[in-house]
Formats: sequence, C-alpha cells, structure tokens
Amino acid sequence: MRNRIGILLLVIGFSFFLWNTAMMNMQKQNVEHNPVKAEAIDHNWDDPIVEEPLKQDTDLINNEYSFHQGDQIGELTIPRIGNLFSIYYGTDKETLKKGVGLYESSHTALPTEYKHTALAGHRDTVFSELGNLEIGDRMYFVFDNIKYEYQIRDIWITDKEDRTVLVDKETPTLTLTTCYPFDFIGPAPQRYIIQSELVDKKVFHHLEDDAY
Repeated sequence: MRNRIGILLLVIGFSFFLWNTAMMNMQKQNVEHNPVKAEAIDHNWDDPIVEEPLKQDTDLINNEYSFHQGDQIGELTIPRIGNLFSIYYGTDKETLKKGVGLYESSHTALPTEYKHTALAGHRDTVFSELGNLEIGDRMYFVFDNIKYEYQIRDIWITDKEDRTVLVDKETPTLTLTTCYPFDFIGPAPQRYIIQSELVDKKVFHHLEDDAY
C-alpha cells in the first residue's frame, strides 16, 4: 500500500511539474525576442544621454478609452534586451497568464493621460530579463498608434507589501514591476521595480515583418 501511495504521489508531482512547465512556456511565447526589430523602433534607442522629461499637458490628456480585463491594448519594446511584449489590460491572475498586464487603479493610468502608467509581469516568464536593464536605458510603449518613449531613472528592490510604488505622479511615468529574486522558488518575498520618465512621443509607423 505504501509503495502504491508513493508511486501515486510521484506521478502527481511529476504531472504538476509538466503542467507548470507548459504554462511557463505558453507565457514566454507572448514575448517576441527579435533584437533587430526591437532596435528598429527608434534610431536613438541606445543613446545614454539623460533627457528632460515631458511635462503633463492637460490639453493632450485623453481618458476616453474603455477596456475589459484581458483585452490586448498595446506593445512594450525594450531594445536593450531585444524583446517585444504584448500588453493586456488588468493585472488579475488570468490576464497575467497571457503576458504583461497594465495596472488599473486610482493612482495609475493609460499613457494618454500623462500620469503614472504601471505594468506587471511574472519574473519567471515575460519579465525574466528585467535584471539586465540599467538606468538610462529606453523603453517604448506603443498605444493607439502613438509611440511613448521612456528613459529609466531608477531601479530598486522593495518588500512585496510596499504600497509606495503605485502612487500619483506629476511627471508622466512608466513603472515596471515583477517579483524578486528572479530565481526564487515559490512565492517571492520582494518586488523588482524599474521606474522611467516620458521623454518623447511620436506617431508610430508600423514596419512590415520582412523589413527586419
């Protein structure tokens, strides 16, 4: 009997491992690793010069968008690591299974509102390479055919209960959050935070895939 129970537990454990691995691989498929395409998003993606942030402009603010949890709303490109990420509305469990999620709260907003935009992703799937970014690196959030260019200002690690990360901002800001340490087994006790400021915005011209 004990041998049967042991074998059963072994089978259950192995099945769970296979299921978890399959789910992780599915989430990683929502990240396109294409350095040539990522770098093509802007000619100055590797310019380390610190630029002045754009200020809030009440004449430009647009909050007339309506989305449902899980809707795909845009794309995040980070040339430094050669990745392009699909962005989905919301940070609930099911949405984060798809990929990068956009926080919906009273302190965060879409890029069009020129306030605080915040994104979340799992450390072992879509955001596994955030640790390779440095202050001064540029990130691009394409939303409604507009390319919002952000430059990283600060990177830090904080407790998972820290409520000072998602707060109101007077300067248009993009924050990326993920669990930390990256190689931690089980629920991670900390959060890895990357905060950047908006330095430019332009109409985004899509390129055909065969152009890369």
